[in-house]
Amino acid sequence: MDLENKTLEAKLVPILREGIDVIKMVLYAALKPALARKYAEMDTDRISRLAGAVVNNVFGIQNMAPPFMAFEKENQKTIQDVLKDHLRIPLTDALRMQFLCDNHEGVNSESVLERAGALNLLILERDVPMPGVFMSIVRSFGVAYKIIEPLPKPDPDMPEAN
Repeated sequence: MDLENKTLEAKLVPILREGIDVIKMVLYAALKPALARKYAEMDTDRISRLAGAVVNNVFGIQNMAPPFMAFEKENQKTIQDVLKDHLRIPLTDALRMQFLCDNHEGVNSESVLERAGALNLLILERDVPMPGVFMSIVRSFGVAYKIIEPLPKPDPDMPEAN
C-alpha cells in the first residue's frame, strides 16, 4: 500500500468513527421516548441510564464503573428487549463500519457483530456501504434527530467554486 492510500485511510477511519458516534446518539435519542412510553413508571434518570445501557450493549461498550455495571446486570433482559426495528439499517451499517475500523486498527470486534446478529439487529442481506454512502446515512439520521445541523443551502447568486 502506498503512502497516499495510508494517509487517506488515516483520515478516513476517524471520520467513520464520528459517523458511528452519530448513529449511537440517534439510537439513544430514539430510545429515550420509546422507553418512557413503554416504562411509564420509571423516572427520567432511569430511562436515560437504560437508553445508554442499550446503546453500550449494542456497540460492545462496557462502562466499568460499579454503578453502571450493576445497572446493566440488573436490567440485562430489559436492555435486550427494547431495540426499535426502524433503526436496523443505520445500526447494521454502523456496526459493520465499527468492525471494519476496529479491524483496520488491529482490534477483533467480531463478537459485537455476532451478538447483534443473535439479537436480530443486523440485516444480513444488506451490503456493506461504501464510506461516502455510510456518511450520507449518518447525515440523514443526524439531521432528522437534530443531532447535527443540516448542510447550508447553496446561495443561487454565488458562482460555484471549481
